[in-house]
Amino acid sequence: MPDIVLQVEQLTKTYSSADKKLTVLENVSFQAEQGTSLAIIGPSGSGKTTLLGLCAGLDVPTSGTISLMGFKLNAMSEDDRAYVRNQFVGFVFQNFQLLATLTALENVMVPLELRGERNVSSKAKDLLDRVGLSDRLNHFPSQLSGGEQQRVAIARAFIASPRILFADEPTGNLDEENAQQITNLLFEMNRQEKTTLILVTHNLELAQKTQRILQMKGGHLIQDSKLNHL
Repeated sequence: MPDIVLQVEQLTKTYSSADKKLTVLENVSFQAEQGTSLAIIGPSGSGKTTLLGLCAGLDVPTSGTISLMGFKLNAMSEDDRAYVRNQFVGFVFQNFQLLATLTALENVMVPLELRGERNVSSKAKDLLDRVGLSDRLNHFPSQLSGGEQQRVAIARAFIASPRILFADEPTGNLDEENAQQITNLLFEMNRQEKTTLILVTHNLELAQKTQRILQMKGGHLIQDSKLNHL
């Protein structure tokens, strides 16, 4: 049996403002196994990105539990959750989130440097080569196209050999050609590294490349479909 890397049980998230309460997630439960891919889809406001943030320990639920790599995130301090993310998690975002003052190479090195590791430039160069950017090592984000910036972000996400990768609309800011290339790259790297991929997307074509689709509506998980890929 594959290891369960993410277990979500009865997850609810409510925001309070003045005399109003807004429930953005209600009683969501699912689990993800090591090396699998899963897409979370649904209309705007359905709770997709909130769910992703909770699963990654970027926020805490109002009630329910999240177990990531065996760590109960909802019972941990912010610092401890950050430690778990640093050890096990990679991120790819819609808006790339590269550091503007660092080169492509330096951006990719950041996760390992945060761990206190030394001599990480050779691994970063290897990853940039794998994503097709060996000639862009010393370029700053402002000197790169959107597609190139997302390739840097993918290299950065994989440098720390994450067990689980969270991708939030990874092709949302790209044209169709770049989106297709980034999609292929993301799934290829994911297969090679045997990472668990959890993807939030509006793009049904992208979602259908995963092994499983969770459909959200109004903060509820309304469908959990396994896809049969040849």
